[in-house]
Amino acid sequence: MNNQNDNRYSSGQRRMQPQNSARTVSSRQQRSPGSGQRRPTASSGGGTSRRPYQPSNRSHHRRRRRTSPAAVVLTVLCAALALVLLTILIVLACGFRYEKRQLPGDSVVKFFGKIDSSGSPSSGKLFYEDGTTAQVDMQKGTVVYSNGNVYEGKLTELMRSGKGKMTYPNGDIYEGDFLNDALTGFGKFTFANGDTYEGELLNGKKNGNGTYTWKDGSVYTGAWENDQRNGTGFYAASDGATYQGDYKNDLKNGTGTYTWASGDVYTGEFVNSVRTGEGTYTWTSGDTYVGHFENNMMNGQGTYTWASGRTYTGTFENGKIVRTSSSAE
Repeated sequence: MNNQNDNRYSSGQRRMQPQNSARTVSSRQQRSPGSGQRRPTASSGGGTSRRPYQPSNRSHHRRRRRTSPAAVVLTVLCAALALVLLTILIVLACGFRYEKRQLPGDSVVKFFGKIDSSGSPSSGKLFYEDGTTAQVDMQKGTVVYSNGNVYEGKLTELMRSGKGKMTYPNGDIYEGDFLNDALTGFGKFTFANGDTYEGELLNGKKNGNGTYTWKDGSVYTGAWENDQRNGTGFYAASDGATYQGDYKNDLKNGTGTYTWASGDVYTGEFVNSVRTGEGTYTWTSGDTYVGHFENNMMNGQGTYTWASGRTYTGTFENGKIVRTSSSAE
């Protein structure tokens, strides 16, 4: 029994030695020089072997993702939008503003520039619908237009308002009231040719009561409408002649009295500054004519009275007697 057991034990030792040896060799093979990692070995049981370890090469087999054009465009647009918003914030922080206002007559004015603490334009540029532009500098109190006009005064909601002064390229100057960006109110025009107008205006035109003085000294004081003498007024010419009466469309129309420098006087009807209709003409000699006028002359029926007292009543043509009256006083 002991021998058998010893033999079994010895046999068992002999059988297990190859396994231990194989494991030892395998253990040695698992270690690569200079590395602490074990290499995979074939299983000792079942006869099934494992594949040797190989580094993963999946990255070489993966397809690279391609960015779609739509994504590129979207990214660019987002970046551009962010840049625009940043620019707007910087502009606003610096006091720059963009404003748009409705002017009388359905026109529009736009402004881009700096504003002051009250919200009024401080410096910048105005843009009008007709293409005109203007440079604003409220520190100097000026607005310089691209057509050469220069305004001195204040702006309210991008419009000239209050008292101000306009200087035009031709040398004309206006000083007076402004309302809703127009010359409206009371003011004075000094024209480059030496004439002046002082009175009421509406939208840049003489309207209401005012006095116009010509360079030669002639003066008209009275009613105006749409830049013309309309209504009742008084005119004094530089040569001494005067007219007091009605005007229409800048001409004597209606009833009035014209006095010449010589002393002759006509009182009656006018049509387009011509004596036309019924009237009375008195000469400095004492003669008078009462009757109808046409083209500044006695025409039609009338009565002529001489200074001596003699009279003629009858027909006149182009300032001359046509038929002699038999009666005289």
